[in-house]
Parts: sequence; C-alpha cells; structure tokens
Amino acid sequence: MTAYVESFLPLFVAMNLPGVLPIFMGLTDGMSSQARRKLVFQASSTAFCVAMLILFAGDVIFQTMGITVNDLRVGGGLILLILAITDLIFSDFRQRAPSEANDDLETSIGIVPIGIPLTMGPAAITTILVSQQSFGYLPTSVSLFVNLALITIGFLFGPALLLKLGKNTAKAVAKVTSLFLAAIAVAMIRVGILGMI
Repeated sequence: MTAYVESFLPLFVAMNLPGVLPIFMGLTDGMSSQARRKLVFQASSTAFCVAMLILFAGDVIFQTMGITVNDLRVGGGLILLILAITDLIFSDFRQRAPSEANDDLETSIGIVPIGIPLTMGPAAITTILVSQQSFGYLPTSVSLFVNLALITIGFLFGPALLLKLGKNTAKAVAKVTSLFLAAIAVAMIRVGILGMI
C-alpha cells in the first residue's frame, strides 16, 4: 500500500483540484448543466488519454520529438494566458455568438485548456513520469484513475454548490479566477523559460 499512497499524493498535489475547480467554474460560467456535464466528461477523457500516453510512451515521445517538460510549460502557459485575457476583456463573447458557435466553444475548451493543461498539465505529466520510474505502472495507473475520478466529481458538483451562493457571486468568482488563471499562465511560462536557461 505504501507505493500506492506515495504515488497518489504527489499526483493529487500536481493536478491540484482545489486550485483548478474555481478556474473551471469561471470558464464554464453561463453554460447549461447539460453542456457542463458534457464538457466535464470530455475534459476527463482527454486528460485520461494524454496521461495513458505519457505513462506508457512518454519518454519515447519526448526523445523522438526533441521536446522537454519546459517546452510544455511555456506552450501551455501561452494558451492559458490568451484564454484568461480573452475572458477578462471579452467576457460577453459567448452571449453574442450563435448557438452553433457556442457548441464549438464548449467542445474546444473541454479539450484545451480544461483537459490540457489545467487537468493534465506539465506538473502532472512530470509526476506521472517520475512515479512510473519510482513505483511502476500499476501503482501509478491506480493513483491516476483515483485522481481523475476526484477531478470529475469535483467538476460535476462544484459549480452547483457555488451557484447556491447566488449568480452575482458566481460571476465575481469567474472574474477573479480568470485573473488568477493569467497569473498561473505567467508563472508556467516563467518556470519553463528558467528551466530552459
């Protein structure tokens, strides 16, 4: 059991459900419950597929493509920064868009940035690689399944709890989390660049 616990805890910290949940709620502000549920399962599926790919072929992929975790940090940080700025400045673009555009938007943010890099970001990818080398495939796989299940449950029920506090509170949280998302993005870019240097 020690290997399972020691594999679970670092990944739980790296995936950071308490920190990611408010960002998810801000990104999905204004969506219907059905659309949000669809997005949650899409994000979880995306994160799971990426995690499995990294777990069983991560080293080979990184070496073949000549990329590093720092490259992922900078790339993921740029994506998050653009999204945060867009949400802060053009927060009403979803309301002005046609319904088909809304569907496309919901589909796209389920994959990027919620699936990648918020749920399965550079920290989680690095943790999976280290855990696989330290504890093996089975403990790492189990800890990954448990963490993804916790993320999915949090995404499904977290927004409903916030909405009970009121619509204005939800909007305020959405704006604040967009600001923090921009800060997180800048931090990811900074760490990536320092790592390259």
